[in-house]
Amino acid sequence: MADKVKTKYDQSSITVLEGLDPVRKRPGMYIGSTDERGLHHLIVELVDNSVDEAMAGHCDTVEVEITKEGAVSVIDNGRGIPVGIHAKEKISTVEVVLTKLHAGGKFGGGGYKVSGGLHGVGLSVVNALSEWLEVEVCQDGKLYRQKYNRGVPMRPLAEVGHASKTGTKVVFFPDSDIFETTNFTYDTVRSRMREVAYLNKGLKVVLQDSRPGRERKEVFQFDNGIMDFVEYLNRTKTAMFEKPIYVQKKYREGEVEVALQYNDGYSELVYSYANNINTEEGGTHLTGLKNALTKVINDYAQKQGILKDTEKLTGDDVREGLTAVISVKLSDPQFEGQTKTKLGNSEMRPAVEKAVVDGLGTYLEENPKDAKELVLKGITAQRAREAARSARELTRRKGALESTTLPGKLADCTDRDPTDTEIYIVEGDSAGGTAKQGRDRRFQAILPLRGKILNVEKSRLGKVLENGEIKAMITAFGCGIGEDFDQNKLRYSKIIIMTDADVDGSHIRILLLTFFFRYMKPLVEKGHVYIAQPPLYKVSRGRQIEYCYSDKELDQILDKMGRKGSDIQRYKGLGEMNSDQLWNTTMNPASRTLLHVNMDDAFEADSIFSILMGEVPELRRKFIEDNAKLVKDLDI
Repeated sequence: MADKVKTKYDQSSITVLEGLDPVRKRPGMYIGSTDERGLHHLIVELVDNSVDEAMAGHCDTVEVEITKEGAVSVIDNGRGIPVGIHAKEKISTVEVVLTKLHAGGKFGGGGYKVSGGLHGVGLSVVNALSEWLEVEVCQDGKLYRQKYNRGVPMRPLAEVGHASKTGTKVVFFPDSDIFETTNFTYDTVRSRMREVAYLNKGLKVVLQDSRPGRERKEVFQFDNGIMDFVEYLNRTKTAMFEKPIYVQKKYREGEVEVALQYNDGYSELVYSYANNINTEEGGTHLTGLKNALTKVINDYAQKQGILKDTEKLTGDDVREGLTAVISVKLSDPQFEGQTKTKLGNSEMRPAVEKAVVDGLGTYLEENPKDAKELVLKGITAQRAREAARSARELTRRKGALESTTLPGKLADCTDRDPTDTEIYIVEGDSAGGTAKQGRDRRFQAILPLRGKILNVEKSRLGKVLENGEIKAMITAFGCGIGEDFDQNKLRYSKIIIMTDADVDGSHIRILLLTFFFRYMKPLVEKGHVYIAQPPLYKVSRGRQIEYCYSDKELDQILDKMGRKGSDIQRYKGLGEMNSDQLWNTTMNPASRTLLHVNMDDAFEADSIFSILMGEVPELRRKFIEDNAKLVKDLDI
């Protein structure tokens, strides 16, 4: 039992947080976290307000800029925040919106029929968590401006000039007292802006980075909306039919928009949105889509005599190779919490079902060749699923998934506490030998793999379970795969991929990440997967030694040390390094650099490839530029 707190507990112990104090006191309640993800959520909150104007039919352009100073500017050409004096608060409505929580035009006042901002806390939260914020409103031929410092207005809203247009401009600089970092990542912002443009047909989104040395500008505008989105997601695949199937219906409950296209792959990629918000955990609209797909394809197959009345394809069968986007818009969305990851409106399930049953059913009737091909793909998937189940059962009986006998090539660590241990997946016996000599055997395990593992993106489960290198990883990790995955049985807290710093090493790394994503996805989602960064060069000058991890860093070191008289060694592989060098540069927790593989930018997935290369945006960009042919050949 806990010790009793001896301080007095009475009316004086109760604190009431006024104004925006709750946001600054508990920022995580409003934006999820104060790390890089929470930082970028500030931009999302502002852009969502502009998108609400677009959905209301009053805005067609949104401009987002990361300024030279590292602040962010968001401009739209909507109606502009109302500037009149608020009847109840006796201050300008602009100031009300920026300083009062749960103040907005989305609570039944007629300002918006559909909006993503459910709680009315977006703009005020951004203001509260900014070192400074400046707002400009163009309305009725006049320009108004007001500035804030950590949520506190410096002066009342003032008319400062004339305006020939309407709209709102907000510029803010995040508060370093709140956030772990105030450095915005362009690719993260780009991902959301492109998503916004896809989801709002015809909306023009301009994104610009004006920071010195990082200058970039892009314009996103998609006249076909989510159809363009699906084609983009599928562009590295071979589509089964030329154009995505598109369904759009308006009901009393709201609007349903679905685009779907099948490819010759084995995986399913479905994104769901409600009022432009990515419902990562799905919800009633996604359930409606899945139910409708299963029903329509089975009904068609039985009607055409391809399936008997007693035969039926499962949801997994009919969704193999599916790429789809579902976007619903409704006036009273019910989300689970402020993070809005799951839609709860019960009326959307039957609305989506009806729309997809009608739309897809009509397409199948009008395109019998495509329809038959789609049904046969589902039947093939069903047979493969049965074969995979048999393979899994056989593998389980042989003990490969739950074996207590660890693979012979594994050099395990002595510590048995999973929270303190890590395993390095290394490329080949030579690198494995060096890593085994250089490691700290108390908490570091080494598993060398021979050559390139199977590309699981092009293989079904039965073939995956026959691969020796994959079976070695499954046994070493101890947590099973697919339906048998149990994170509680994971034997290491960190799984670190350590491959050579060349094209072959990159290829192996991508194949490993693809395997993790497809069959051990929680490892990626829960942050257990890392990538080690071995050096590319060793530069020596006398007794001075420096290690370089890129060509740019090599130039910087040579400028510093002097090019003349410096000896440069290019590492072709980890096996060329001795154990001390490998420990000092890549394996020592005190000095190494690990790239954390995460799922924050899952939308960015041109295909599974770019999800997995989401380790670090700069790395992804460089890898694609340097290895265009490899990217195409991988087809993942």
